[in-house]
Order: sequence, then C-alpha cells, then structure tokens
Amino acid sequence: MASPANRNDTSSPGGSSSAAIILGKQFKQMQTDRDIPGISCGLNNNSVFDWEVMLMLSDEQDSLYGGGIFRTRLTFPPTYPHQPPKLRFETPIFHPNVYESGEVCISILHPPEEDQYGYESAAERWSPVQTPETILLSVISMLSSPNDESPANIEAGKLWRNDQKEFKRRVRRCVRDSQENAF
Repeated sequence: MASPANRNDTSSPGGSSSAAIILGKQFKQMQTDRDIPGISCGLNNNSVFDWEVMLMLSDEQDSLYGGGIFRTRLTFPPTYPHQPPKLRFETPIFHPNVYESGEVCISILHPPEEDQYGYESAAERWSPVQTPETILLSVISMLSSPNDESPANIEAGKLWRNDQKEFKRRVRRCVRDSQENAF
C-alpha cells in the first residue's frame, strides 16, 4: 500500500493535509455546482493546490469584458484556508486591478492582517470563509467595477479615469484576442 505522501489520489492530491482535503471538497463542489455559469475548473498536474480556471464571460453580462474567454490559474498555499491563494490571468488582460504579469490585485486575496498603509481594513482582506467560488465571483465583479484608487496596472487605471474611449478600445481588443486564442 502506498504511503499518503506518494499516493496519486485525485480526491486530495498532495497527501492528507487539511488544506488538500478542504481543496478536494471545494474542487468537487465547483465541478457539480452549476450556480456560476461560464466557469470551468480543472486541476493542473492533478494537484488540488493548482487550479486551471476558464472564465467564459457572457455577452449579456454588464461588463466591458463580456464575450471574453480568459484562462486563469488559482494557486493555493499549503496553509490554505488560513492564507489566500493567488489568482493570475494567463490570457493577457488589460484591467486596472491586474498587474502586467496577470496577477490579480483584489482585497480578498490580500493576507488577513491590517494593511500597513491603512488603505484596507482587515475585514476587506482574506478570511478563511472565502472559497474558490467567492474568489471567482469577486474577480468577475472586479472586471465590471475596477478599483482605480490604487491600480495594479497604472496605465489601465489612468485610462479608466481619464480616457474611457481609449480604455474601452483596449478592452475590446483584449476580449477579441481572448476569443481567438481561447482553445
């Protein structure tokens, strides 16, 4: 019989750590729960700590990013759910709250501590009650309502505030490119 560290169990790859067990359950829930249309999740290298997520945003959604098909990666630390995962867009996206590297900058993905700059309260930051589902819903909401007070992408933040026409043109190009390179 294989030891827990060596077994290749898709229900909780990575062994029997509490984080792996929680993530295994949350992954199964995302697979069976169809409450969020347009989201497809898979495991990268059969690891519950590394999710591949496709966000297929409906044209009907109240968002400039509607119609976009964005590949993202959700990477969980071994200390999950006490520490937040990281979410990174692998499909290039132009948005004030997404660094050029694709990493998402959103309050609920910031560590659960007081903000040293006083910008966010601890209540706005990561909490173990968050789930992959609430993270993805927050990211979809972020696409419609950027926070331009402290942008991760300064150019996108400036255009969002000062030149909506150019911002929309750049986003439309981003959405069109995401559709062409989706699969």
